[in-house]
Amino acid sequence: MTMLIHAGGPSARPRRASESRDPARIEAGAAYLASAKRLFARLLVLMAAGLALAAIMALKDAVYLPRFIHH
Repeated sequence: MTMLIHAGGPSARPRRASESRDPARIEAGAAYLASAKRLFARLLVLMAAGLALAAIMALKDAVYLPRFIHH
């Protein structure tokens, strides 16, 4: 009797080799990967712009702050 039961449990479906090579799944996965890459590229640009803005502000503070402290 145990030979007839699937190892994944009664509700789990056995995976077939044809399902893993489905062209629609491959295209959907590639589209998901492309959109994830675009998202991370945009986030990287946004973080770089924020870092540049913070660096400019810190440089301005380093230049102007000593004038106000000593006088």
